[in-house]
Amino acid sequence: MATLQVALDLVNAKRALQIAEEAVGGGADWLEAGTPLIKSEGMEIIRLLKKLGKKVVADMKTMDVGAVEVEMAAKAGAGVVCILGLASDETIREGIETAHRYGAEALVDMIGVGNPAERALQVEEMGADYVCVHVAIDEQMSGVEPFDTIREVAGKCNLPVAAAGGINSETAHIAVQNGAEVVIVGGAIIKAEDVTGATRKIREAMDSGTAVKTSLFKKYGGENLKEAFSKVSTCNICDAMHNRGAMRGIKPVGKGYHMAGRAITVKTIDGDWAKVVEAIDVAGKGDVIVVQAGEGRRAVWGELATRSSVEKGIGGVVIDGAVRDMHEITDSSVPIYARKFVPEAGEPEGYGEIGGEIVCGGQAVRKGDWVVGDDTGVVVVPRERAQEVANRALNVHERENRIREEIKRGSSLGKVLELKKWDKVR
Repeated sequence: MATLQVALDLVNAKRALQIAEEAVGGGADWLEAGTPLIKSEGMEIIRLLKKLGKKVVADMKTMDVGAVEVEMAAKAGAGVVCILGLASDETIREGIETAHRYGAEALVDMIGVGNPAERALQVEEMGADYVCVHVAIDEQMSGVEPFDTIREVAGKCNLPVAAAGGINSETAHIAVQNGAEVVIVGGAIIKAEDVTGATRKIREAMDSGTAVKTSLFKKYGGENLKEAFSKVSTCNICDAMHNRGAMRGIKPVGKGYHMAGRAITVKTIDGDWAKVVEAIDVAGKGDVIVVQAGEGRRAVWGELATRSSVEKGIGGVVIDGAVRDMHEITDSSVPIYARKFVPEAGEPEGYGEIGGEIVCGGQAVRKGDWVVGDDTGVVVVPRERAQEVANRALNVHERENRIREEIKRGSSLGKVLELKKWDKVR
């Protein structure tokens, strides 16, 4: 039976211990003091986790001074200490020997290693106890998975293989089938509102050899980005993009909107609605028409354009300019956003273009970029970063789910995040 290791990649000891205790209740075998947690709380977190009665893994990610770091962790109670496969042979050997001297085991993590199978054979000769196939979180956001590499490494070396990298209850059995003897799960457990239940699902998947369905903790590919963006808010996306991408001064016409689609761009002059209306025929179903329309003294969009977009299946309309017929378009099934609302219509003069790069709400928008809107506003996501940003936004949303649960239990945001502890030192 494969071992389930829970990666506690948090920065707060109190939260980590609570989640660890709930994970143990769901069937977790090993508890990992994740790298952020060790950097935040030091060796004391290993001692505290040890009290829960499970083997503790110290994810030190040691790259140098192997003996010193491994000794620290082992003396604090770690049963397994992680050393990077990218480290020099000397550092790895020192770490392994030190781990064994203090009664611990050494796991060599292949994160970032160009040829994990070859390096696994080398560290096996050095005396490592485990080798870990590990897809970094930042790589996961672009859709990289560990499963093929697990199979390759397990087929070439005799060490027990641990596997980490976005594994959830739908994929844990794949890791086991491909040769993983230790399945490392982080987000799919520590972000869950019901940690015990989430752990139990992953345990079930590992033991039964079948997928257990989940709607959370997934990574989305290019063909599923609309679904991914539909699950997150514009606030989640801005957080994922480090506060970039938000359109300024663009407001929703109605309420209850959630819009996500690829941009069809239009550039026109104030009041000239010809190219804007032509774009309805150019756009595909689900596309979002995004318009740079000048000062906005006269409207380039109204009731009849809205009716046309409904019939075409347009995903939304964003106009850096003016719209009118508010009494008719407010309740439309097509989300509409604009800078201004005016009664005066313009004329169809035909200036401008469809499909070129524009500026809308202060943000550059190109044809094919993703445009997401809700009642808070509109954000644009560059098409080349869409997969990464969608997955990062989902990660933001799911982490907040756990915080909501902790607040619901009687805590507060300040206490959950330990804000006083993290006040900037001046």
